[in-house]
Amino acid sequence: MILKANERGGGKQLAMHLLNDRDNEHVEVHELRGFVSDDLTGAMKEAYAVSKGTRCKNFLFSVSLNPPEQEDVPVAVFRNTIERIEAKTGLEGHARAVVFHEKEGRRHCHAVWSRIDCQTMTAKNLSHYKNKLQDISRELYHEHNWKMPAGLARGGQSDPRNFSLAQWQQAKRMGKHARDLKAEMQDAWAISDNAATFGHALSERGFILAKGDRRGHVAVSHEGEVLSIARYTDKKTKEVKAKLGDLKSLPSVDEAKVQMARDMRGAFVRHAKEAKAMRDQAMRDQAMRHIEAKRQRMTAQHRLERKKLDDGLRARREAEARERSARLNTGLVGLWQRFTGERAKIQKQNERDAYAAMIRDREQRDLLVHQQMADRRKLQAKIKVARGRHKATLEDIREDQKQFRQMPHNGHESKEKHEPRSKRHSPIQREFSAVGDSIPAPEDRIARLRDGKTKRQNQKRQSAELER
Repeated sequence: MILKANERGGGKQLAMHLLNDRDNEHVEVHELRGFVSDDLTGAMKEAYAVSKGTRCKNFLFSVSLNPPEQEDVPVAVFRNTIERIEAKTGLEGHARAVVFHEKEGRRHCHAVWSRIDCQTMTAKNLSHYKNKLQDISRELYHEHNWKMPAGLARGGQSDPRNFSLAQWQQAKRMGKHARDLKAEMQDAWAISDNAATFGHALSERGFILAKGDRRGHVAVSHEGEVLSIARYTDKKTKEVKAKLGDLKSLPSVDEAKVQMARDMRGAFVRHAKEAKAMRDQAMRDQAMRHIEAKRQRMTAQHRLERKKLDDGLRARREAEARERSARLNTGLVGLWQRFTGERAKIQKQNERDAYAAMIRDREQRDLLVHQQMADRRKLQAKIKVARGRHKATLEDIREDQKQFRQMPHNGHESKEKHEPRSKRHSPIQREFSAVGDSIPAPEDRIARLRDGKTKRQNQKRQSAELER
């Protein structure tokens, strides 16, 4: 089970993300502990209000628990993991919220703690929490005989295919999966030796190597996204500088964007949009409409089944609670039960029965969830096939873009390479030149003015000689 965590603020935004039922097919607020409010949004606002009594800005500790893709993990395993995280980080007794998400046949969990100790009004210091979570994650893989990721098995190094929320959002804007985007960067890094080969490898993948304003070496995509090389290759900034060298020879981000815009000539952006439109259209065509309708029906049916099960379990719990309560007599018979010690025995038996009933209900609900997730995975396999076809189309367009960039356009580029830098056009002037050569270079304009002035002087001199 991969554990990702961060200290953060923004309780309301976090609650909105955790309750998002558009991107998640099923959302369950499993537990709210230590809060006065009985809903997640109110609980996060309450945690924020408590934090105002301190100087702590990142007053929440958020952890996502992601089990292996094909494993059906019971709720008890998630709860046990959450308890171990609490013990390891020293958050026992702190207010917490637990939310389960299901999407595409997978279930994962989010646990959020308030870092503020209400007794002392201080924030809990979570030192080295990433290393502690890696230890717990490795223990879970061993205990449950799950296949451990190679990165986690290598002395606790992080999986190079993992990505942050910011990287996921950036990839989403580019129409890619964050894992695929990171893989492209890391593959280009692995096959290159220096800045030249790395830049060529990036060019083949549709990027331009540039110097960032603050982040050192970056890659610029045709969508205008600026990707940090160190972040996407999981390398330290010193390693990147040692391999790629000085930044002076690289274009700035603005120059790279202009160069990319010139190379694209607007056509490939249009082609990419057309391909995405084709993908969206295909998602709406008859076959995909059938799959999407089936997915929606399946989600609605699963929600209905869970509601019926929850209602049945609730009714059974209430009936069993009444039955256990009836074992405890009142009046003189109740006093006799207390006097003989029989009442204490009945109470202990009631506690054992209540705990056994809770475990039974939890296992019964887990069984239903796992059966539904198995059905959802079968449908997801068909969706992945459809997505794969359109991903291949976009890759073909990027291959055409690479070939287009390698071709000289109207001889301008090959001629420009032999000109001194002082006589080359600026990036903006080259853009206008590509459109229609409507703006000349400053040197050309001065030369034309000088030529015009000389011509007028010659004409005046000739006129004066004729008059003589």
